[in-house]
Amino acid sequence: MKIFIDTAKIGEIKEAISWGIIDGITTNPSLIREAAEEEKKNGKETDLYSYIEEICRTAGKERPVSLEVISQEADMMVKEAKFLYHKFNPIANNVVIKIPINTRTEEKGADYEGLVAINKLEKEGIPTNVTLVMTPEQALLAAKAGATYVSPFAGRIDDDIRKNLGIKFNKNDYFDFELIQEIFKTRLKEQLKKQAEEKISDLYHDSKIRFLRDGGNDDGITSGVDCVSKIVNIFRKHGMKTKIIAASVRNARQMRELAQTGCDICTAPMSVIREMLRHHKTEEGVKRFYSDAVHAGYDELFKSL
Repeated sequence: MKIFIDTAKIGEIKEAISWGIIDGITTNPSLIREAAEEEKKNGKETDLYSYIEEICRTAGKERPVSLEVISQEADMMVKEAKFLYHKFNPIANNVVIKIPINTRTEEKGADYEGLVAINKLEKEGIPTNVTLVMTPEQALLAAKAGATYVSPFAGRIDDDIRKNLGIKFNKNDYFDFELIQEIFKTRLKEQLKKQAEEKISDLYHDSKIRFLRDGGNDDGITSGVDCVSKIVNIFRKHGMKTKIIAASVRNARQMRELAQTGCDICTAPMSVIREMLRHHKTEEGVKRFYSDAVHAGYDELFKSL
């Protein structure tokens, strides 16, 4: 599995690459704006063009960099995509264009604009990363339209499920979806016992029974990890070439569970990548080994270095 870093901060990109574990970079307009503003606050004068060029140059030829369009109509998305691609791809031949799967809002737009843009860009040889994917159905359509990558937003899916269940959480909290399922299974058994004498047809249509059976899931999706797993299953069964980037990763445990799904890539912020490195027993072991080495005089071996 490949690991991408989800950031636009040059310092973080350089540091993560120096660790030897980063295979690509994902950005969005908000991340780029925030990073560029931070540079200015630190006394480094820069403009967006130069800043994006530096991201592409830092990533190098072997690491794709996702840059996102902002329009909601297919024709304008294609124009923006071509501009970004032809402006920045020559730097290191690594630009991928992020296209939202669906740009429709209550105010305007049509459901299919993203698909049209993806298909047009695919025909012109411009690679795409389809973003804001929240369901396997969306991922399937994106792949059919010719997407190079699809990015299911695991963390945001978890957020939505927890919000609907009234569970309080902080952004980086782990969502224990298995515990939720066990709670609902227990409640369902208890409820079925209470209504044991009712007709099967009545139980089938009973709203409370259905709520407990669904376990608070989103149309059969129990978590962000479950969504990614289902996408992996569909793509593998049908031999789809589109790569799956598990995105919106909130913590190291979620990263591990996403890796277990068999997805091609996980993209995570630097904070999650750092969290993956840490364990209190590792720190304890380092301190103990160093103390023992000094006590045994082992450190004398390296004094000439």
